[in-house]
Amino acid sequence: MSSPSTESRIAMAQTLISTIGSVAAAAMVVRSVSRDYLPPEFQDYLYLNFRKFLNKFSNQLTMVFYEFEGFNDNEIYTATQLYLSSRISSDIHRLKVAKTPNEQHFNLSMEINEEYTDVYKGVNFTWSLVSKKKPTREYYTHDENGRSSKSDLRSLELTFHRKHKDLALNSYLPFIITSSKTIIQNEKTVKLFTVERKTSYTRYPTTWTPVNLDHPATFETVAMDTGVKDMVVKDLDRFLERREYYRKVGKAWKRGYLLYGPPGTGKSSLIAAMANYLKFDIYDLELTNIHSNSELRRLLVATANRSILVVEDIDCSVELHDRVQAEREKAIRRDYRRGYEEEPKVTLSGFLNFIDGLWSSCGDERIIIFTTNRKEKLDPALIRPGRMDVHIHMSYCTPSAFRLLVSNYLGITEHNLFEEIDDLICHVDVTPAEVAEQLLKDNDPDIALGGLIEFFDVKRKENEEAKARLKEAEELAAKESEKKQEEDAPDA
Repeated sequence: MSSPSTESRIAMAQTLISTIGSVAAAAMVVRSVSRDYLPPEFQDYLYLNFRKFLNKFSNQLTMVFYEFEGFNDNEIYTATQLYLSSRISSDIHRLKVAKTPNEQHFNLSMEINEEYTDVYKGVNFTWSLVSKKKPTREYYTHDENGRSSKSDLRSLELTFHRKHKDLALNSYLPFIITSSKTIIQNEKTVKLFTVERKTSYTRYPTTWTPVNLDHPATFETVAMDTGVKDMVVKDLDRFLERREYYRKVGKAWKRGYLLYGPPGTGKSSLIAAMANYLKFDIYDLELTNIHSNSELRRLLVATANRSILVVEDIDCSVELHDRVQAEREKAIRRDYRRGYEEEPKVTLSGFLNFIDGLWSSCGDERIIIFTTNRKEKLDPALIRPGRMDVHIHMSYCTPSAFRLLVSNYLGITEHNLFEEIDDLICHVDVTPAEVAEQLLKDNDPDIALGGLIEFFDVKRKENEEAKARLKEAEELAAKESEKKQEEDAPDA
């Protein structure tokens, strides 16, 4: 038999459960009635005061991060979405899944009204995604529609013990922002930007237009001297780690490279490998499309941080005059028929000011690359140290580059013809592009390498003929110069 005290406890529990049920039922009725009959403002007032009442008995603190601040994205909201998407686990029962056509993987994120508890330095931080219906509002976007509407106000709520407020503000949230930047960089699709000139009248007739850079080149596949390749990788790594050093010495955080050598030696492939290694976007600047220094300045300022600015064939892409001549051409010519002042073309002094002067500090972590087939033709002011920090000679094919090409194209690392080809490479100037073209002709190593040896014979004859023509042209030029000097000399 049960004792009277046990029966009283059971009766008390039943009474308590009954009371809780009655209160819950009454609360549901009040909530339903308030939603149907009370104005939204009064509902918010009741909810706010109810929350205040409960907070008096709680040691928890909740921070709210809205998706937008005015018309701008909220950085911490976006960063947290990325951070949580990389850490979600089986604790979450509802996930939002998305994928764009250009992405290779699915993007997972929390669904509305879900919660996730993250542990940071032994402290529990609970995140929840909340959405409130609001009157439809319009905001401007960068897409072709130009304007979109949104009827829900989304926010992330972070709940934790209030004694960890300083930890959350000074350590946890900065950690989330840093982690999100790393995620963005690792998942980034490298883009190639080119200058597009618009035909219709706009305020800015030229602008950068991006496409995805699908170039497969990597430092493992680029055919160049192994020592030079290792030097480039180490130099890039060192550059990335020296942000504070550049600030300390008072220099803009940028690095200049000059790639020079004959056509077909892999300059473009090296640039693509650098971009893929760093996950930096490429801005391909064709100077012949730029009409003035001011237009050039606007385009360069529009480039993003962590990017590579490329000016290929700098020796022939535009006629960059020396500074004395540029100063003479600075006089502005007036067109009386149209009534406007015409700006001068891009000048060397103007170009140097943008890559090395005050304008060069408008951005961080920039790399500038010039390429040329004829280094000797460049103005010394363009390639001095401080502007072009690293000069890389893209040479003709070397034995080590040949071995890499054979490994890439034929999948072999040894063959009885290697020694003969190594000897030919040392005596005949061929580019990596020419060697690759020969290796593409057949999948059978014996046939492909045999054809390459025959190609060396043809190439040797072509080189000898080219040298003979060059020597003949030099002799002819020397004779004409002597003849002109004799004609210009005064009579004795």
